[in-house]
Amino acid sequence: MSKTSQNLCLYGIKACDTMKKARTWLDEQGATYAFHDYKVAGIDRARLQQWCAEHGWQTVLNRAGTTFRKLDEAQRSDLDEARAIELMLAQPSMIKRPVLDLGDKTLVGFKPELYAAALN
Repeated sequence: MSKTSQNLCLYGIKACDTMKKARTWLDEQGATYAFHDYKVAGIDRARLQQWCAEHGWQTVLNRAGTTFRKLDEAQRSDLDEARAIELMLAQPSMIKRPVLDLGDKTLVGFKPELYAAALN
């Protein structure tokens, strides 16, 4: 594992099943990483804007989650990047997870084969 010496940071929330899978996978690979729980520590606008620029806000916004589905129709309709970022800042559990920050790029979601390719 060549990237383990870099400052990896895994963003998400502790209770999420996909987060648990990602953390278990990273631990099994012997990867060293920081964990940023954005439900506890929040997320800053600049980082969220960077993720949206890299992946598109449609990828970063978790529309499948309960938090998004509980929004009223007015909040869910006519979304654009600015409105999506405001929603995610207000309720970070609407951010798709995990987000793995590799330093030079990020990965959104967890797929073992993509993590393996990125870390080797």
